[in-house]
Amino acid sequence: MSIYKKIAIGVISIFVFVLLLNIGLNYWIKKQLPIIVHEKNKTAYHINYEKIEVSLWSRNIYATTLLVHPKNQPENSPTKTGIYSKIESITIKHFNVWDLAFRDIIQAESIIINKPRVILYKKNDKLLNNSKSIRTEIIEPFQKVIAVSNIYLNDGTLDVVSLQNNKPIFSVKNILLKLEGILITDATLKEKIPMHYEKYVLVFDSLYYKPNQFYHLNIGQLSTENNFLKIKKFSMLPEYNRKEFVQKLEKEKDIYTLKVDSASINKMDWGFKNDRFFFKANSLVMNHFDAHIYRDKAVKDDLSKKYLYNHLLRNIKFPLQIDTLQILKSKLVYEEETDKSNGPGALTFDHFNMQATNLRSGFGLKKTTDVKIKVACQFMKTSPLNVDWSFNVLDLKDSFHIQGTIDNFNVAAMERFTKPYIKTTFTGTFKKYHFNFYGNDDTSKGNASLEYDDLKVKLYKKKHPEKEAKLKTAVANLLLKNDSDERPKNADVEVERIKDKSFYNFLWRNIAESLKKILI
Repeated sequence: MSIYKKIAIGVISIFVFVLLLNIGLNYWIKKQLPIIVHEKNKTAYHINYEKIEVSLWSRNIYATTLLVHPKNQPENSPTKTGIYSKIESITIKHFNVWDLAFRDIIQAESIIINKPRVILYKKNDKLLNNSKSIRTEIIEPFQKVIAVSNIYLNDGTLDVVSLQNNKPIFSVKNILLKLEGILITDATLKEKIPMHYEKYVLVFDSLYYKPNQFYHLNIGQLSTENNFLKIKKFSMLPEYNRKEFVQKLEKEKDIYTLKVDSASINKMDWGFKNDRFFFKANSLVMNHFDAHIYRDKAVKDDLSKKYLYNHLLRNIKFPLQIDTLQILKSKLVYEEETDKSNGPGALTFDHFNMQATNLRSGFGLKKTTDVKIKVACQFMKTSPLNVDWSFNVLDLKDSFHIQGTIDNFNVAAMERFTKPYIKTTFTGTFKKYHFNFYGNDDTSKGNASLEYDDLKVKLYKKKHPEKEAKLKTAVANLLLKNDSDERPKNADVEVERIKDKSFYNFLWRNIAESLKKILI
């Protein structure tokens, strides 16, 4: 026999052996996979599939129509609890034959999950019972069945449903997830984030979340990758109309309606360090932020202390840092209604632009520069308003400095606010009003100046604020000059803080006191 025939027979023999080995291993692995998935599955979930294909040449596993449901669910029970999922297909790439054959675990390079539909039924209205839920109920159990370095999820949906009312707590659609460089060990499973990863991409749309009985959140689209995040069409909306909302309140509280066209966070870094969450970002930019705030003064007062922003930031229990916050081309409306008012009075701030720098929590800091906030907007749709505000997070006295200027303001628009606070209404024009106040958690001092034209005042009785005090009005208008003679009139003010009222109430009382001194 020639050397060529021997080589040919050897090659053919090796090929046949490998082919038979492949067929045998394929057959054996196909028999072994159901044992791993079913009999040796130590998770709390049954996993079933319609069809499975295994290729030793490419070391890939392909399964279709996978169903996941809890093991402890009674058969034919009308009530469901736990996770239920249907997955169109899963591809496991480059699996380790040895681990599959002898360790009863599918160890692979990556898993591709197509069109997973996941529903989590909850006995309560909480999205997570505790911070360990994802680790103990999802990641840790399935790590015992399959371990991969990369996860790719396409076109997923997730719904969390409350069994109390069979309504969604959380819902998100069209999820695309890429998670690469995954490392899960006994050590990482003990951490707040139970895995390490090198990079991630997450994109989804149509998010709905109901954090409590009063509000729900919507996001049109979100995309995030390692160090940036972008959101489109965010809203936080009340669950009830104003009348229903107010009826459910035990104490006075603002009702918020918030909408943002788009927001982006750049150079973002977040995670856990020594089991403590941290968040840092170079900038947060919000475009077309529409904030509507309503308060009904007929509700019982909330007499708890309202802390100033120094204190609120200082007492955040984790490191928070946003170097620059910008709110652009936005609108703020504040409405307040009393049982004696004919409908709510509204303050409007259109074309609202704000920049805040050096926003930080006080956690772990011994020294920090001041938070500085600049606002430029149109007040009551016509009058330019500019404000400069600064404070230091670490100042235990909660000191602040705020100054601002408003030009060409028709004061009649303020009737619904001056009448209940200082029992006074005005007509005329403030050509220029400037205020400059320094304050803290106890008191404030400062000064204000005003140039005005054609001003008239009307005073109301203290005990019957709906009735005009005609004599006082007549005397006040005799004493009050119709204009300031083209030069500003000045006043010094000192106001004691009412600690169960907000910072904005404190600011307004300073402004009202200055107007009273200048005009009355």
